[in-house]
Amino acid sequence: MLPRRAALAGALALPALHRARAAGVNVANGWTRAQFEAAMAASGRPVSLTDAQFNAIQARRGPAINRIEAYLKERLGSADPAVMAAFRTVPREYYHYQYADHRAVPGESYEDTPKPWAIGYGSALSDYLGQAYMTQICQPKPEHTTLEIGTGSGFQSSLLSRIVAKSYSIEIIEPLGHAVAKIFSPLGYDNIQTRVGDGYYGWPEVQGGFDIIIVTCAAQYAPPDLFKQLKPGGRMIIPIGQPFKRGQVLYVYTKDADGKVHSKRDVGVFFIPMTGAMMNKPHPANIEVTPEPKAGAKTEE
Repeated sequence: MLPRRAALAGALALPALHRARAAGVNVANGWTRAQFEAAMAASGRPVSLTDAQFNAIQARRGPAINRIEAYLKERLGSADPAVMAAFRTVPREYYHYQYADHRAVPGESYEDTPKPWAIGYGSALSDYLGQAYMTQICQPKPEHTTLEIGTGSGFQSSLLSRIVAKSYSIEIIEPLGHAVAKIFSPLGYDNIQTRVGDGYYGWPEVQGGFDIIIVTCAAQYAPPDLFKQLKPGGRMIIPIGQPFKRGQVLYVYTKDADGKVHSKRDVGVFFIPMTGAMMNKPHPANIEVTPEPKAGAKTEE
């Protein structure tokens, strides 16, 4: 238990974190075509829309947010207010971009039937209902430090950054990783740090490890280095299954205060594969994991 003074200091620091995050772009508090185009240009992805095109995109935001809230209530019993606030804050249209051919496609955002969208180099922007589900089961808190394996479009890390203290993300595809690293600053999202590398090894240089590790690509097994970097009390969310095949399952791993790892089989999913070391390293035999009974969410298998 923290000393009373340290605990009080931590409690007082949390509103400051919220104020810092609020200083960034917040779509819920107003977001204009000029702001959108300026942010896109500053990120090296210039685009020009008419007022009618921009307004049509914004008109779809409200129904999409309502869809997310209803989905979380149906699947998990409630919609976490922090998760909903993040979705209301982050402009999803900003992340709809084809990086391989340098083409902005904001008109695809907030679609009525959520689905993954290709962003180039074999990567994708996951559907927003799936991202909402994974974000909520991560149980992010303002004091948390998170690690995402598979930066992709940057949307997932942006969502987490609106809730947590620090958001780290690793992308293995070099041109995508370098391009996406430029998109956070124009929005004022200054608590996100990314790098190009193999997420199999995590980010061991981060002192103290991570409260949350979220893997947004399908692994054949959970990488052992990620367990090492997970804090006691932490959670790791990871899709496990064979590349490009159905039957992938989302697993939730938790580490207790004694460092023991527990696993829970959650829902059926379908993700692009984790590449790099995952493809050629055999499944480690020395990781002890205690299965827990599945509860709560309905399966999609």
